[in-house]
This record gives sequence, structure tokens and C-alpha cells, in this order.
Amino acid sequence: MINSPIEKIKESLSISDVISSYIKIDPVGSNFKAKCPFHNEKTPSFFISPARGTYYCFGCGAKGDMINFVQEFEGLDFIGALKILASRAGVDISYESKDIKDERERLYRIMEDAVLFFEKNLTLYPEARNYLENRGLKNETINDFRIGYARNEWRLLSDFLRQKGYTEVEIEKAGLGKKSEKVNTKGQSIFYDRFRSRIMFPIFDSSGRTIAFSGRIFPEVSTKDDENAPAKYLNSPDTVLFNKSNVLYGIDKAKGEIRRLDYTIMVEGQMDLILSHQIGCKNTVALSGTGFSENLSSKENIVNNFGIIKRLSNNIMFAFDSDKAGIKASDRASHIAMSLGMDVKIVKIPEEKDPADYIKINGDEWKRLIKEAKTAIEFYLDLFVDTITDRRQLLKTIKEQVLSYLVVLNGNMEKAHFVKIIANKLNMSEDIIWGDIRNLEDTNQIKSSIVNIETEDSPQFKRKDNVERKIIGIMLWQGSKADQQLQKEDIENRIISIGGGEYLEKLVNWAEPIAKELAFEAEIFYEGSSNLKDDLDELYLNLEEDYLKIELELSMELLAKTEKGEDLEKTTKVLSKCQEISKKIQDIKNKRFK
Repeated sequence: MINSPIEKIKESLSISDVISSYIKIDPVGSNFKAKCPFHNEKTPSFFISPARGTYYCFGCGAKGDMINFVQEFEGLDFIGALKILASRAGVDISYESKDIKDERERLYRIMEDAVLFFEKNLTLYPEARNYLENRGLKNETINDFRIGYARNEWRLLSDFLRQKGYTEVEIEKAGLGKKSEKVNTKGQSIFYDRFRSRIMFPIFDSSGRTIAFSGRIFPEVSTKDDENAPAKYLNSPDTVLFNKSNVLYGIDKAKGEIRRLDYTIMVEGQMDLILSHQIGCKNTVALSGTGFSENLSSKENIVNNFGIIKRLSNNIMFAFDSDKAGIKASDRASHIAMSLGMDVKIVKIPEEKDPADYIKINGDEWKRLIKEAKTAIEFYLDLFVDTITDRRQLLKTIKEQVLSYLVVLNGNMEKAHFVKIIANKLNMSEDIIWGDIRNLEDTNQIKSSIVNIETEDSPQFKRKDNVERKIIGIMLWQGSKADQQLQKEDIENRIISIGGGEYLEKLVNWAEPIAKELAFEAEIFYEGSSNLKDDLDELYLNLEEDYLKIELELSMELLAKTEKGEDLEKTTKVLSKCQEISKKIQDIKNKRFK
């Protein structure tokens, strides 16, 4: 009998059907193969086993079941991926008795009710709608992006939500209301709406659920005291649903076009994005209400903004404002993206305009600018050559701000391509430029301006994090049950055998703040499974493989250093260790798909 919602989903859906709805797959005997969507490759090394219900990439080591795949590909959390698959399979995954699920679902409902409230307000406040139309938005666009309005009232939304049955605690947790430091005559804290007198732009997650808002002040407020003037834009605070580093405005509408066109256009503001979509450039996302992150995922293993984009396409264009602040933001974003291995271009917008104003004047011209976007290196090279007249200052600026990009690049062939371009542009010897690049690499002068990708941000570490999450979740879930299938002590001992006692302690400390969530994920994932021990053994195997890959990565770095030092004896020992680790990894791989 099938008890678990996960088993019901897997009974209804084939992993090959799920994955083939995202990427092209080809049959190979009883299995399927494809080009891995999680790293760039020319020869397919991504294999799908319908019998096991799993996938595995022999190139980058990505692995898991259909839920893992949707999580990774869509950039969703466990519940988000589960909801997508449950909807496809027609399976009810209502777990109202679970604290975490109940809280999240309540917050999602609050946010949806708030969207409806703000949308209705917009119809009652024609001045706000006229402003949007004057900015170039069509009615269908306004409706499609669910833009609304928060009236200049202190408790209007809060009163509405309380009438719907929500508490002040829930309203505050959703980021829609807050308590004042002042108290009323009864000594009670005064509760008021966070958003007032603002045009409201809902921020959606990858699956289209409202998780936050960004509100633009309207009408404009003039005051003699600039310090006390309200912010032009006010964004939701971080909540259970929203973390500004893990979200991009418009990703729910853009992800399909990003996959199809194989590149992303990133802008800064809501209006930039909405007008870009309105003229057909629907592969556009925005940072509005969100922020940059310098890694692909958070410490909690949640995929962030650059991580989401990179999994959809490795190509990105930054189309920020053409003023000094926009150019500076493009520079920082380009360094981060290139450090993460992405191919970066920058769109040159003339006359210090922002994309929204430019698109409103001439949408076709905007599309031409997109086509003519230059690589970040060529963009800044041309910018400095065109604007800096003093030769000495020009060379100094290019060394500090353009060559830093070349240090980030992987591979001498790509570096050589740009060195030639720079040398021709400056009428200078390539050898001189190569010399400056080596000096930058040796002295690490650009460390503060580029992303410092530590070992723990490598793909092997991130995949390991996902496996750890499942193992610890099972341990916490089983430890809380009266009728345990698995003993907590046995799981702890196995973890110690892989990474040692300090490793187990580190995992336990990491899991403590989110213990309920981890246990819930494990329960919903594995409840009713008749092969829980086999599932856990597979996770142990995955963890061991990822650890070996990390050990190999570190050993290869040590090998490179010993070879430079010409210490033959030490080099031989390290080489032998690398070969031994490689053999262990291959032995684990050979156990798969037999």
C-alpha cells in the first residue's frame, strides 16, 4: 500500500518524463542520457535510471531523484519542488498538522490576500494607475504583474487581514505590519501597516507564489528635511518566505525564455523589467527588492539569485542604468558572475538613461542595444579609452579595473584572446600586459574587488550539503519517533566513520536552528518507505563520494604546489594519494547504473 505522498507522486510520474519536460533526453538501453543541465558539456554524461528513479552525472556528480532535479533546476526549496510535482501527479500534500508547513502556508495565504487587496485599491485610485500608464505600461501588463496600490492609511491592510482571520503576529511575520515603539493610552503597542502611499510590486518566487513586496512612494512627498523624507522604494524585510539574496524579481515569468534563448538580461528596477517584458524581451530579471550574493547558494543550501540564473543559462547581460552608480554596479556584478564561471556582457545605454525610459521611447532600439552588447572586458576597455585622456592614468585604470577581469578567467586561451584585444587598443606589446596579469595573480592585488571562492563554495561541497541535509533530517525524524526503523546512534556512528567526530558535531550545530524543518522534510520524503535503510545507505555512498571528490580537489592543489617546488619524493607521495582517491571514486561510480 502506498502511504507516502512522495511514493504516490513517484507512482504517478516517471523520472524520465519529469526530466524530459525540462531537457532533451535520449534512450540508452533501459536508461536515458542527456547533456547535464548543471554544468557545460559537449558529450552527454548525465544518465537517468527509470528503474531506480534517479539521475547521475558522471561529469559533475549531480545526482538525486525527480524532486532533487526540480529543486536544482527551478531553484526551489523542497516544498516548492514538491508542490510542482504533486500538482502534476494530482496528489494532495496537505500537512496542516505540521507546524512549519502550517506557518508557511498561512504566510503564503496572507501574501496572496494582500496582493488582492492592493490590486483592488489600484482600481479605486486612478491617479496611481495613470502614473503607471504614463510610464508606458499597458493595462494587460499591469494586470499580468499584479501591480497594486497601498493607500495612505495607517491600519487599512492590517484591519482587512485581521477580518480575514490573521493575527498581528502573522501579519508581522509576513513583513506587512509592524509594532511601533510608542504605546496607546492602555499601554499597548501600536500596530500599523508597513506599506502606505505606495505603488505595490509583488515579488514572486520561481513557482509564482507571492513572497514579498517592493513599494514605490506615490504620490511623491516633498519635505525640507531630506533625512526624514520617506524612501523612494521600500522593500519587504527578510521573512520565512523571503530572503533578498535568494530571489530575483520576474524570475517566475523569465525562466522559460532564459532556457530557450540561453541568456539572461538583468536590470535594476521593476519598471525596467516590466517594460522589457512588455516589448517581448521576456528573458529579463531584476534585482528590485533583492540583492547580490557572491556565491551560488546560502549556508542553508538555498540556491540564491546568481545560482538560479546560472542553472538556467551560463550567459548573462547586465543592463543597468548608464549613470556612474549603474556602471559601478555593473562592474561589481560582472566580477561576481565571471568569478562564478559565467559569460558576461554589458549593454551600453546612451545618454545616462535607465532602461525603462529608453524602452518607452523606442523598444526596437532597445533590442538593438541588446544585440550589440559587449563583453565586460571590452565594455570597460572602450569606456576608459573613450573617457580618460591622460595616458598614464588610462594605463593605471586599465591595469586595476580591466586586467582584474582577466585574472578571474579560467584558461589561458580565453585570456590570450582578450590580451590581444587590449594590446591592439592601447598599441602596446602583449608581453607587457601578460606581465601585469602575472603580477596581479602573484600579489593578489585584486582580492578585495573579486569574489574569493573558498574551497567550501565548490560544487562538491554544495552537493554534499544537500546529502547532509537528508541524512541529518532522517536522523532527527527517526530520533523523534517511538517506533524507529533506524537508530539515531547508528546514523551518528556512520557519519563519524566518514568525517570524524568534529564533523558530526558541526552538522548537529548547523541543524539545531532548523531541526523541525529538516525532520519534516525527511518525514514527508521517506514516510511509508519500505526501503528506508537502503535509501540511507545510498545517501552514505553519495556522501562518501563527495568527500572523496573534495579530498581529491585538495590533493590536486597540493600536487601542483609540490611539482613547482621540485620535491620529487613529496610529489610522488601526493600523486600516489591522488591515484588512490581517484580509484575509490571510480569504484563508487561503477556501482551505479549496472
